[in-house]
Amino acid sequence: MSDERFYRAVYVISVAAELAGLHPQTLRIYERRGLVAPARTPGGSRRYSDADVALLERIAELTEEGLNLAGVQRVLELERSVAALRAELDEVRRAQQRQAAELLARGFRGRGRLMPAAASDASVTLYRATRGPASVIEPVDPAEPPRPEPLRPQSPSPQPPRPEPPSPQSERS
Repeated sequence: MSDERFYRAVYVISVAAELAGLHPQTLRIYERRGLVAPARTPGGSRRYSDADVALLERIAELTEEGLNLAGVQRVLELERSVAALRAELDEVRRAQQRQAAELLARGFRGRGRLMPAAASDASVTLYRATRGPASVIEPVDPAEPPRPEPLRPQSPSPQPPRPEPPSPQSERS
């Protein structure tokens, strides 16, 4: 079924109620509570779409599970939020894939981190600097995984000397 047809409001309230397995008065209550918003004809009568009928079925399912209408409304809001976040996440993933493909096409290759690839047969030497009193710069083998920096014991910070409390004998003098 096309999206256009799914959202086209064609059912009168009695047909929509029958399709959803509900009483027409229940649909009016759901509309007053803001759970469903059917389209209106120029004459003011309600028209429900297939999307509205699916929503009514979901509301009926939630109420049968014991939720009150306030709970149903909150669940529906959360489901809409989740759907929006999933769509946003999918778009971000597609954008990331496009960027990765673009970088690969421009000569970048990844080994955990993106590194520029040599455009010709010229060799490229990368260097790693170490920290400490004897700083060393050494060549890096691209096939070698990155090494963690060694942990150095920290020397305790010097404490200022504490003044000694006066002795009882020195106070007597």
